[in-house]
Amino acid sequence: MATAYGSDTRGGQGGGSTGSWDRPDEKHFFPAVLRAPVESRTWRELLYLLLSLPISIVLFTLVVTTVSLGAGLMVTFLGIPVLAAGLAVCRGFGVLERLRARALLRLDVADPEPVRGRTGGVFSWAGAALRSGTSWRHLLYGFLHFPWAVFAFTVAVTVVTTAWSMFTYPLWAWVFPAYVGVDGLQLYGDATHRVYLDSAFELTATCGVGLLLVLVSPWIVRGLASVDRVMVAGLLGPSRLVTRVVELESDRGVVVDTAAADLRRIERDLHDGAQARLAALAMELGLAKERLAEDPDAAARLIDGAHGEVKVALQELRDLARDIHPAVLTDRGLDAALSSVASRCSVPVSVDVELPLRPARAVENLAYVTVSELLRNVTRHAGATRASVTVRQTADRQKGQRGHDPSDRPSHLDRPDHLVIRVDDDGRGGADVTAGGGLAGLAERLRAVDGNLTVQSPAGGPTTVTARLPWRD
Repeated sequence: MATAYGSDTRGGQGGGSTGSWDRPDEKHFFPAVLRAPVESRTWRELLYLLLSLPISIVLFTLVVTTVSLGAGLMVTFLGIPVLAAGLAVCRGFGVLERLRARALLRLDVADPEPVRGRTGGVFSWAGAALRSGTSWRHLLYGFLHFPWAVFAFTVAVTVVTTAWSMFTYPLWAWVFPAYVGVDGLQLYGDATHRVYLDSAFELTATCGVGLLLVLVSPWIVRGLASVDRVMVAGLLGPSRLVTRVVELESDRGVVVDTAAADLRRIERDLHDGAQARLAALAMELGLAKERLAEDPDAAARLIDGAHGEVKVALQELRDLARDIHPAVLTDRGLDAALSSVASRCSVPVSVDVELPLRPARAVENLAYVTVSELLRNVTRHAGATRASVTVRQTADRQKGQRGHDPSDRPSHLDRPDHLVIRVDDDGRGGADVTAGGGLAGLAERLRAVDGNLTVQSPAGGPTTVTARLPWRD
């Protein structure tokens, strides 16, 4: 499978990018439990938890002060700008928290929508700030993060310092007899008995317990930092509605650009193909008309050539119409249309389509275009000897209507969810949806309708490309 239709940019490892800053797919010699105590992620997250306490104290103090003052002055008009100013301060701290999360937690949270007044005046801006749900979520973050920061700071500092102190105890146990005047670290003591960790066995046991705590402490720190990730992403980012609006605007732009590109392609194919042949045909027929009386044999040869040009032009028009929307797709559905595409592929292609009912025309047409482009990749770039196309409908089962056997086929009792297309080939591999070529363009087209494209293509093959489209009857 090639990395892009219309271009050959092989050489990647395929499968797409994980999108993670810590590259979880990177191969390591040591297991994660042994790497965690010395990984940069652990110490970055620990630093984040340590900084959270002083920042949350300042933020909590400002929040309580401004809210109390604003509520107390609400009987006058001064309470509105004071409370709005408090919300603005919370949004300013939100900027700091997002930057801190991006630097230390590797969490990239988009900036929320700004506050804009209708007239630009102070009270207009204050009213917009008070109506902004994002501002109140920042205020809620200031209230909730303070108790959590105290808890996380206490647990993280206690666990990490205890773990490393016990693990390194054999290295600094000499401090007690040399400078404190006792045999070692006191484990227990009362009026008559004192127990010190001073023997070789006790030093070894303390070091062993410390090692276990050292191995466990990174996961405790990561668990605490995960709560901060949820709070930052949920309270300091844009609202779901705004995010969805931005996504829909972006998807609309992709659809418009795709439609414009398709129109340009059709115009180019008509201009360079059928239109040029028809122009040549008109010239040959004109010459034949002029020579018909003087040289009938030459006119007949020109008419024969024009007849051949008509056949070629008709075939090009048929191919162009088939690429836009084949008649067999409208008349007989995906199974027959994809079988037709597979029959024109240069490698043997098996087609397995099992759908209980036909999807919407737009979904059906996009599925046809997706398979056509992927099989064109197989033909041009994959170097494969065989390929297969599988089309299925995934569904959420209605409880009580069917069994839970995974081998059950979808039926009319199921609620349709997605149309899943899978194209496999045994080619050389190396396809990558992030390469910026044809597969990336196809992935954008699918995302515009809330679909997605995933690629699994290790170097040397085989390649599996899976496309998921939202199902509509």
